[in-house]
Amino acid sequence: MDNVKIPETDLCAAKEELRNAEAIDTDILFWDRMNEPPANGGPMRMGFLLVSLCTEGTASLTIDAQKCVIESNDIILIPEGHVIDEYEVSPDFNGLCMMMTTSFFYDTMRNVSDLSSMLLLSRTHPVVRLAQRETDIYKSYFELLKAKTADRANRFRRHVVQALIQAMFYDLGGTVFKAQAAKDRQPRADAIFANFIMLVEQNFKSERRVAWYADRMCISPKYLADSIKSASKCTPNEWIDKYVIFEIKLRLRNTAKSIKEIATEMSFPNQSFFGKFFKEHTGVSPTEYRKVRNNGTGG
Repeated sequence: MDNVKIPETDLCAAKEELRNAEAIDTDILFWDRMNEPPANGGPMRMGFLLVSLCTEGTASLTIDAQKCVIESNDIILIPEGHVIDEYEVSPDFNGLCMMMTTSFFYDTMRNVSDLSSMLLLSRTHPVVRLAQRETDIYKSYFELLKAKTADRANRFRRHVVQALIQAMFYDLGGTVFKAQAAKDRQPRADAIFANFIMLVEQNFKSERRVAWYADRMCISPKYLADSIKSASKCTPNEWIDKYVIFEIKLRLRNTAKSIKEIATEMSFPNQSFFGKFFKEHTGVSPTEYRKVRNNGTGG
């Protein structure tokens, strides 16, 4: 997605926009008025790690190629670099939100032996349902973190906040492990899925053959397909196509490049094949999609 001009947001911009937030420099920010929609209504590339808990109502959004719906007691984690779009909320929606730079996160968690559960969360199921007891615990973390962040008289403020974040992520990791166990999912399949998605994110513009990904992962195409289906309920081809279609939509909406140029950049053999592929997955041609989106209508 590096050739697409998508608005980016970072903590400096968030701190400027969210007047009632509490922050430490431009490293970490806490906000509890999520019923106020963001100023940017289009796609936005995340310049920070976001952890958010829905306390009321519902919200929906896309994270790259994945549609997510958030309800009360759901927690969502979105890593830096991912693109969110189609953000919609119910009139009664509200929640708690923590944003931090990736460097601050890794500095805080550098002594934690296993980050895999948190990283896996963002790959396999960015939205996790909490039990009411877990929701209450997270709210307590948030309120304490926000209060400690606001305590500018404490010379150890940053260290106190980092210690609390480390404890919170230990709890969050435990929640993820329980969610995985409840779904009877195999850790091996989850690990394969996470590695597959990372490879897809890096190569989908030029490689769309399942066999290529299986070869890179040193497993058979069948084993890859079975593992991905077990972990995500989708096939490898479906995941690859999701990323390809999402990227094409971004380019059609956010660049002035011709259909032919986009087809070439996305490694399609010709414009005709590109148009057929896009219409099979969206129901409209690339030209029709661009026209509808530029007129401000359609999905």
